[in-house]
Amino acid sequence: MKIDLNCDVGEGVENEHLLMPHISSCNIACGGHFGTTQTIDKTIRFAIENKVLIGAHPSFPDRENFGRKLMDISHEELQKSIENQLDLLTHRLRFTEEKLHHIKPHGALYNLIAVDEKFAKTFLKSIKKYSKDVFLYVPYNSVIEKLAIRKNINIKYEVFADRNYNNDLTLVSRSYKKALITDEVEVFNHVLSIYKGQVKTISGELKSIKADTFCIHGDNKNAVLILENLSEKLKKVGIRIA
Repeated sequence: MKIDLNCDVGEGVENEHLLMPHISSCNIACGGHFGTTQTIDKTIRFAIENKVLIGAHPSFPDRENFGRKLMDISHEELQKSIENQLDLLTHRLRFTEEKLHHIKPHGALYNLIAVDEKFAKTFLKSIKKYSKDVFLYVPYNSVIEKLAIRKNINIKYEVFADRNYNNDLTLVSRSYKKALITDEVEVFNHVLSIYKGQVKTISGELKSIKADTFCIHGDNKNAVLILENLSEKLKKVGIRIA
């Protein structure tokens, strides 16, 4: 049995050297909410050293709010921004022997295209250049999932190891106190339940869910401790990180 743990990295926390030994794929900020040529190159090096699959983490072009607030932006502007972000990361990858493995949208953009068909279509147009060769990380039972499948885009269902869920399988808003899970024991129990096919929602209900990859936010204050604990506990129950 195996599990893919992914992490949002290259976002200025500078803890990648501590995170990478415990994950199997990563999502590198590429200039939208954070990221420069220097931070991208540095993060790519850490990923290669730890044999971690490399993904792009495009977002609203909104550094002020770290891409975590809805942005008043036209579809054309958004498409151009995402294309530029992906081009930046793939250009830096050309200096290595690594290839782009996946694309995972960030923050408010991720949540928006999960429910908004027009913006989901714009996002898919934005990644068209790369979508035949990479996976798209999407939430289960979302608008973006259904549109991607219709377009024969390879998807992986992503769940969040350190976030709580509503009954409709959307993420609990970060404006609420219990949106983020920071206790390493609670995260492990959350992951194990989802791995078995059910997520316990914020109201205590059990809902069916599909998961191919589990995300831990690199800027979670306990991210390193959470990953260390997951590595140890998953191994004990016969699940390897790969």
